[in-house]
Amino acid sequence: MTPAKPSLELLRSLTDEHVLRALIDQGRLTRAEIAARTGISKPTVGESVRRLTEAGLLRDTGERTTGRGRIGTYYALAGDLGVALVLGIAPEGVVAEAVDVHGRVVAREAEAVGRPAQPDQVARALRAAARRAVDGGPGPARSAVVSAADPVDRGSGRLVHLPDAPFLVGELSPVEVLAPLVAGPVTVDNDVNWAARAERAAAAPGELEDFAYLYLGEGLGCAVVADGEVRRGHGGLAGEIAHVLTRSPDGRAVAFTEVFAELQLRRPDSTAVDVDALLGVVDAPGDRQGRVLAALAEAICGVLGAVVALTDPRLIVLGGTWGPRPAVVRAVSEALAHQPRGVPLQVARATAEPSLAGARHRALDDLRTSILASRPVPA
Repeated sequence: MTPAKPSLELLRSLTDEHVLRALIDQGRLTRAEIAARTGISKPTVGESVRRLTEAGLLRDTGERTTGRGRIGTYYALAGDLGVALVLGIAPEGVVAEAVDVHGRVVAREAEAVGRPAQPDQVARALRAAARRAVDGGPGPARSAVVSAADPVDRGSGRLVHLPDAPFLVGELSPVEVLAPLVAGPVTVDNDVNWAARAERAAAAPGELEDFAYLYLGEGLGCAVVADGEVRRGHGGLAGEIAHVLTRSPDGRAVAFTEVFAELQLRRPDSTAVDVDALLGVVDAPGDRQGRVLAALAEAICGVLGAVVALTDPRLIVLGGTWGPRPAVVRAVSEALAHQPRGVPLQVARATAEPSLAGARHRALDDLRTSILASRPVPA
């Protein structure tokens, strides 16, 4: 049976997609350059450029080639195609970025929040920062991606308040807050999961397909990546390790978060780790440093033992504000060497706002998908 030939409409649609992708990658090109990059004939590219320009997706930049031969016109994506919002909700405050189709951050806004953070206060800060970021970008917000320093319900995107959570007191729905400002989907996930995605993106292709990302900062979290995907669990709460039982400094079985209380390394009137106090100990050689590092390493390895037993990662990545400190890494590595199942340990490579970096990758993919889907349907 002779395979059916693709329809003319399908071929035109595919050509338009190739033209748009070429301009997403390069910024501006002539029709001849597009033809050379895509392998599509110049007349076919010319027809596609005409269709896309009439549809408002491309624009003539006004620039022309110079030199001998036929003069070429440079085309680029239209300047008002819109942006993706990238938002971070953390104890330090709310950050909102507008990212264009080329991956450039064209606007960035921030709003402070108090401690303890209340849902209505965070909602106001989120809305205000997002609105200013949209106003500073070229065109509407087509989608949004939110990174939150809280557990996130997988089905609804709501932030979930768990016992002893150090940040948000109560529940909040970023999807509902942002819906009036965003034309498309709003994706919400925990900040540690986004940081793990950034770590995977920073590695060579295929290098980080199965690993556990342990975040050690004011809060405590773990992301499990298997077969290249973050495993969020049934409700989205996989990796919430604060209440995993581990060993206390005096040898009792306690929740991981309680170890820091016993070491007097919590912020006043909070369950958050006091990072400044902790670093003041682990970075200063002395008897207290040795005792604290030994206690932390044993507690961390207790948690990692559970993670390794249940998820079988190829390696462990240490991230967060204090996890990658050399003294901490050494102590944990030495303690891990005595575990029944040894797993390599490495320090996170994505260190510049890793949670936001991971969210940006997703936001850019969503934005480009939205723009490609808006190309005209050939008659």
